Amino acid sequence: MTRVVITGMGAITPVGNTVAEFLDGIYSNKVGLAPITHFDATETGITIAGEVKNYDPAERVGKREARKMDLFAQYGVHAAGEALEQAGLLEGFDKPERVGVVLGNGIGGLTTVQDNVIKMNEKGPQRVSPLFVPNGIPNMASGNVSLRYGAKGVNYTISTACASATNAIGEAYLRIKAGILDVMITGGTEATINQIGIAGFAALTALSTETEPNKASTPFDTNRHGFVMGEGAGILVLESLEHAQARGAEILAEVVGYGTNSDAYHLTSPTPDGSGPAGSMQLAIADAGLQPSDIDYVNAHGTATGANDAAESKALELVFGKQGVLASSTKGMTGHLLGAAGAIEAIAAIGAFTHDFVPENVGMVEQDPETTGALLANADNKYVNANYVLSANYGFGGHNAAVIFKKWSE
Repeated sequence: MTRVVITGMGAITPVGNTVAEFLDGIYSNKVGLAPITHFDATETGITIAGEVKNYDPAERVGKREARKMDLFAQYGVHAAGEALEQAGLLEGFDKPERVGVVLGNGIGGLTTVQDNVIKMNEKGPQRVSPLFVPNGIPNMASGNVSLRYGAKGVNYTISTACASATNAIGEAYLRIKAGILDVMITGGTEATINQIGIAGFAALTALSTETEPNKASTPFDTNRHGFVMGEGAGILVLESLEHAQARGAEILAEVVGYGTNSDAYHLTSPTPDGSGPAGSMQLAIADAGLQPSDIDYVNAHGTATGANDAAESKALELVFGKQGVLASSTKGMTGHLLGAAGAIEAIAAIGAFTHDFVPENVGMVEQDPETTGALLANADNKYVNANYVLSANYGFGGHNAAVIFKKWSE
């Protein structure tokens, strides 16, 4: 089978607007959460979110082009530009028909939908924007990236809630592994910090009502109280090893395993015994031809909701044993990027290869005794010469997905 490598990465996140800024922030425990500024959130009862800061669409998207895209699509195009630039592919492809795009997105152009529904109710249906449909539909995550950069292979968006980006990376990996395409632009993007997005998740009692940013997102903590909404995008350029080496590309890491399955249990809750999430990790480990003991670090989904953290802890124990693997959630710093979460968390996990230590579980002060495992508490700074890292995400609807990355070596 074809080996699949990563040659470029791009990110725009609450912690930083480039991969370098993002990784520097994550590995120095920077909390990117702050009071909501996108709109007046007073009536929602929610005050904190992980907003992207100082975003300038002129930098990579273009001001005129940005007016034709919802923010989630802009973030995707922006991060893809950085990833392709690092990969040395920003100027185009020798065989564009051998280059595909598959991105993850959970909700689509929610701000576009919200604003146009309001406009229709206030001013009538004739005032709905002619760009309402092309800006609002979720597939424009990949559609705009394909249009902008000229990728003519497969072009689709996966929507599996909070597992979307991880599924996208895994499906991109499978296409290259099977020899169908040479290059895939993959990852995820999301922008749902608006009135309806915050109000909707608040109605589920899923969001943290904490008013202090450093205490808002506390994955696996005994006093955790819900997740914090985040936004942004993460993009990876995947290539066949042969294609990357033929053009002399710098290789950042290798993708070696992917697993996905379904809980078939509940609309919003994971299987309480952790068997569903555990199954996706076990499938990824088997796909990579590894044993659980080979995994040096797991970037956990860790949303700071009661049901998720408890079930995920059981899943980690099922796969790795009570103290079998170093694990942490980076959502204490970024918040939860929904359909883009798996992309930035994959980048955070890959960062372990260059930093020689793994991210801490920022926000956890007292680990919930129901969440077993070697979770990285504040100030742990676990230095690890990692060879294999796993990133896992789980979503409403019972979606589970996990990918494994290997430190690059011939």
